[in-house]
Amino acid sequence: MASLKALKVRIASVKSTQKITKAMKMVAAAKLRRAQMAAEAGRPYAERLNTVMAGLASKVTVGPESPRLLAGTGQDQVHLLVVATSERGLAGAFNTNIVRAARRAADALIGQGKTVRFYLIGKKGRGVIARLYPGTIVHQVDQTHIKNVAFTDALEVSRDLTRRFEAGEFDVAHLFYARFQSALVQEPTELQLIPVPLAPASGTASSGASAVIEYEPDEETILAELLPRNVAVQLFRAMLENAASEQGSRMTAMDNATRNAGDMINRLTIVYNRTRQAAITTELIEIIAGAEAL
Repeated sequence: MASLKALKVRIASVKSTQKITKAMKMVAAAKLRRAQMAAEAGRPYAERLNTVMAGLASKVTVGPESPRLLAGTGQDQVHLLVVATSERGLAGAFNTNIVRAARRAADALIGQGKTVRFYLIGKKGRGVIARLYPGTIVHQVDQTHIKNVAFTDALEVSRDLTRRFEAGEFDVAHLFYARFQSALVQEPTELQLIPVPLAPASGTASSGASAVIEYEPDEETILAELLPRNVAVQLFRAMLENAASEQGSRMTAMDNATRNAGDMINRLTIVYNRTRQAAITTELIEIIAGAEAL
């Protein structure tokens, strides 16, 4: 059985940890409100632009003269998985779920004989990916200096991805991030980023968008201008969703840690009181026995 001094030190240590986790929960809750508002505000524009892009793509004939971001390279061999995670830990299963979704996609592509490479945004997914898929990480974006995600951050990443695509480094790019639903639920999401996926011929998104819109000067010219921007907008949306998901997951994880610390303090306090009572009882018995011996 642990000594009274050891139990007292451990209780003090757990109380100190509980204060830290409680403070981190409050900070995450404050950041979550701002991040959630930003993510929800960015959804309508990103979804509408994606719908318009799919509608435009379905109206043109894809050929050698089409923009490469739409037509692709003509091959489907090299796949680049853009995995967006956080720069900091203590966020529950947030990063693990995103990496797990990317791993499932990578294993499926490798099983089909495809070549898989990784482009990392954030550092928390690097350890697992580097261990399971050695030599496949082509680049990692450091975001430790970013406090609030801005469109310029996504634009910089999108330009790098576009440059790599134009250079023929990959054929298809898939984006993995966590879509924020609530502080308890963050859904890992996969999105084909490059080339832009074509809408089905009878899709409601395409028919709904093209029925009331006329394009000038023509669809091909507009696509050439909007395709790079669409990549940046979808990346920006993913970063906003990730920011909200990270704070929601961290808030939940720190709340659970605070509760667990409280339960541990209660258990240790009971053990401390029992040990102290046993020590007092032993001392009384020794005193009484000594008095009777005299």
